[in-house]
Amino acid sequence: MKAYSLDLREKIVTAHMSEKMSIRKVATRFSVSKSLVQKLVKQQQIEGNLQPKQSGKPQFSHLTNAEVEVKALVAEHPDATLVELCELFAIKTGNWVSRTAMCRGLQKLGLHRKKKHGTVAKPQQKESKN
Repeated sequence: MKAYSLDLREKIVTAHMSEKMSIRKVATRFSVSKSLVQKLVKQQQIEGNLQPKQSGKPQFSHLTNAEVEVKALVAEHPDATLVELCELFAIKTGNWVSRTAMCRGLQKLGLHRKKKHGTVAKPQQKESKN
């Protein structure tokens, strides 16, 4: 849902503060909820602005500032699976990360987990006669 415009927010707070209207009357007048009016008045008093907050949960990963540790783990255990790397990272740093987060972290560092096959030649197929 989109945030209410700054203009509407200011009108709501002004109606309550300057015109001395009750929160319920302001909510009815602007067709908003009582809790929104309360939230805006409180935000104005505490923060001094009525800017809408950023929606959504902030994303955080323990791998963000742990490039050195991850590179060291991969260098020490080049054949480790993603799950094993997660366990080793948890042991080393005390922070558990998911297999998906570890995969994304390795991709950002350019450390691909695809195993390289040795130089063993594949047997050649015989050419079929048509």
